[in-house]
Amino acid sequence: MIISINPQNPQQRLIKKVSEVLDQGGLIAYPTDTFYGIGCDLYNKKGIERIYRLKKRPLNKPFSIICDGLKEISKYAKVSDYSYKTMRRLLPGPYTFILEGTKLVPKIMLTKRKTVGIRVPDNNICLSIVRELGRPIISTSALLDDPSLIHDAYPSHLDLVIDGGVLYPDPSSVISLIDDVPEVIRKGKGDVSMFL
Repeated sequence: MIISINPQNPQQRLIKKVSEVLDQGGLIAYPTDTFYGIGCDLYNKKGIERIYRLKKRPLNKPFSIICDGLKEISKYAKVSDYSYKTMRRLLPGPYTFILEGTKLVPKIMLTKRKTVGIRVPDNNICLSIVRELGRPIISTSALLDDPSLIHDAYPSHLDLVIDGGVLYPDPSSVISLIDDVPEVIRKGKGDVSMFL
């Protein structure tokens, strides 16, 4: 099923509907500030396993998670003063920050080094969903930029596709902030010049 949500002013009743699908272990496709993502509730093991199968990804390669702001990030990652100041300047925005995860992050979502990739996209729909759900959602690219193509590509996998308008896909910039030593892992849409 495809539902259209206003990207500037997301309709609360539709956001609530999306949140209910996630709460029941559903998989959704949703817009971010970089691409259409596929996600589920961070705490739904079945949903997480479904995404791994869908993406044919090995279990030792975790996906990043989407939080709604710095306060929520500090629940799921260890945030130093340096990390906090850096993220406060750049988020919401097209960045994925690698930080040491806390015990609240399911083991399946952590790397061997106990790190987690965290995003706060500059997208009202995405942030509204996370706020309504009350916990982070998983983020992986749908690899397509049109909601109807996404719907057709994964008909038996997705419970809901959100049409949030046309996106011009460009991956997020990935920055590791482990031990307060910034390292650019991937140069993407976000400006990384301050880290070079």
